[in-house]
Amino acid sequence: MSLGDQMGLLFQPARRIFSVRDLVSAVRTQLEREYTDIWVEGEISNYRPAESGHLYFTLKDDNAQLRVVIWRTQARLLRFKPENGLQVIARGRVTVYDQRGELQLSAEHLEPKGAGALQIAFEQLKAKLAAEGLFERDRKKPIPRLPRRIGIVTSPRGAALHDMLNILRRRHESVGVLIFPAQVQGDTAAAEVAGGVRYFNRAKNVDVVVIARGGGSLEDLAAFNDEALARVIAASEIPVISAVGHETDFTIADFVADLRAPTPSAAAELVIESKRQLEESVESLRRRLGRAARYQLQKIKLRLTELAQHGAFARMQEAIRRREQRVDDLVYRMAQAERRMIQTQMRRLDVAATRLRHLDLRLRLTYFHKQLDTQTAAMQSAMRTVLTQKRGRVEHLTAQLQALSPNNILERGYALVFDSEGRLVKDAAQVKAGDEITAQLAKGKIGAVVK
Repeated sequence: MSLGDQMGLLFQPARRIFSVRDLVSAVRTQLEREYTDIWVEGEISNYRPAESGHLYFTLKDDNAQLRVVIWRTQARLLRFKPENGLQVIARGRVTVYDQRGELQLSAEHLEPKGAGALQIAFEQLKAKLAAEGLFERDRKKPIPRLPRRIGIVTSPRGAALHDMLNILRRRHESVGVLIFPAQVQGDTAAAEVAGGVRYFNRAKNVDVVVIARGGGSLEDLAAFNDEALARVIAASEIPVISAVGHETDFTIADFVADLRAPTPSAAAELVIESKRQLEESVESLRRRLGRAARYQLQKIKLRLTELAQHGAFARMQEAIRRREQRVDDLVYRMAQAERRMIQTQMRRLDVAATRLRHLDLRLRLTYFHKQLDTQTAAMQSAMRTVLTQKRGRVEHLTAQLQALSPNNILERGYALVFDSEGRLVKDAAQVKAGDEITAQLAKGKIGAVVK
């Protein structure tokens, strides 16, 4: 090694060797510090929404391209759906994706270039629902001409409601009106209006539903460009009239509703015919019906005249007359048969009456009374005989009983002797001197002392 080489080694600076991770991290830190809030314009390509809710795509122009990521929390705030080929402006900070070492923009805001985000969202939703057939005429329900009750979904404090009520009162004062109060502007407006449509469909208490709101900017009418509200209107079983904004304002609710009214006041005019117009229509129909009836009667009369002069009609009349004569003959024969049948029945009735007289009920009752009297007398005689026999038997038994009675013995002079304890004395040994005894005579008693 020469002296020069040795001197070169002595003055060569020490090398700093980075790991890939450290270098990418250092560059990312520098970029994020330098480009923390920038705006980038380009065309969207390779758009890929992830299941996590994050959005990934590439911004490109004629000479370069840049990876972009929009995290889920920011993606939810977008007012339109990004799609390939759309020219947009993105705002965010530049960073590096470590795993691939790629430069990317972490976007926090995205807006279409030219048309606003709300307009883009409106056009996208309109195209989507139109492709599903929600705007087709054949699926729209007819509006009843004379609804008995109208449901209105709107703000109770808006001027649109007062204008509608005044017109309805003037055109047909007997129509019923139910109001479902709902916000018509703001984040909750779409859900509240959809809730009103659902309520009337559940309750089934109106014939038609009107969604009403006064005019405003595209931002003010954003609630009526909501997809969920559009599907609720499309699914309604009750006809829905959309009366949102001014005549030049169009919303998704207008396209999907069964009828669009240019303004809320126009909706009140359209939803029900005035009483005067109805009366005029009825009178016009009555006159037309009268003219049509008279015309038809004249045609029928002329036709009948022509038929009456036809030979076939004469033959028909002759056939009818023959059948009429046949009917008259049958009626006469029927009357004769009826009279004969009545006479036969009258004779049978007379015979039956004669037989009935021979079996007069009074005679039969008299016969029965006599039999009853005879049987009663026989029964009474038999009872007297039995009673006499029974009385003789009783008297005989009574005589026998009296003959055996102790009283009869006493009547013949005998006496019954009882000791002091009331026992009958049958033996002199039963008593001793000094005992008191009692003698029962036929009449009365005697007390004595044994000596």
